[in-house]
Amino acid sequence: MDRRAWSDEEMILSLDLYYKLPFGRLNQHTPEVRELAALIGRTPSSVALRLVNYAACDPYIVNSGRRGMVSGIGKCKPFWDHYADNTEELFLQAESIRASLLAKPVEEILQLNSTDFIGQEKEAAIKQRINQNAFRAVILANYNEQCAISGICIPQLLIASHIVPWSADVNNRLNPTNGICLSPLYDKAFDKGYIGIRPDDYTVIISKELKSYKNRDFYQDYFASIEDAPIMLPNKHNPNPAFLTYHIENIFVTHN
Repeated sequence: MDRRAWSDEEMILSLDLYYKLPFGRLNQHTPEVRELAALIGRTPSSVALRLVNYAACDPYIVNSGRRGMVSGIGKCKPFWDHYADNTEELFLQAESIRASLLAKPVEEILQLNSTDFIGQEKEAAIKQRINQNAFRAVILANYNEQCAISGICIPQLLIASHIVPWSADVNNRLNPTNGICLSPLYDKAFDKGYIGIRPDDYTVIISKELKSYKNRDFYQDYFASIEDAPIMLPNKHNPNPAFLTYHIENIFVTHN
């Protein structure tokens, strides 16, 4: 058993990973858990235990009737409380620590090249990529890596779709209640306002413009069956009704 004291850096890296994994994958067999274990020189079971310690701090998990491992909560709670309202700081610090341990520049780990820095400072480009990657990971984890409308569960075919656009609300860019996991077709339809989601019951609305195609095969195949159907709700952070209302009033309405 690994009895070494956990450093602050290791606690930050494990909390970063906790946010990016579905609850059901907080175990020693998960590739991301094994990868972190190798990076910090610990066993996968040790890292998995730390993740379920964090689950015991998570009010969404506790209030759902599920339980983490409370034995290590004393070590984890201060980190949880510090970053609960500032996940952006968490994700930035975790990426910096990871780069240091790998002895590589952050931009190399993020696979950024010179063209990614055109029009903005290098530091800003790095921060934006870290935030985008983190948001995607958090939203996919929250929806158990499934499209909320179609149920498609191939991560490579999923998009973390913002409800209020990235450019419209700086303060909620990383807010998990401002994201929905969607397949590319429904992401594009949602982004362009052809479909919306009702804030009171999370059912799908179809715009009048999209309904004008109701006699076409593609409409019957991909849209007829989802009208008024509820989306699959996530593990923890349900879409914020205020954000869904914004989408209906500012994006969906243009097609109605």
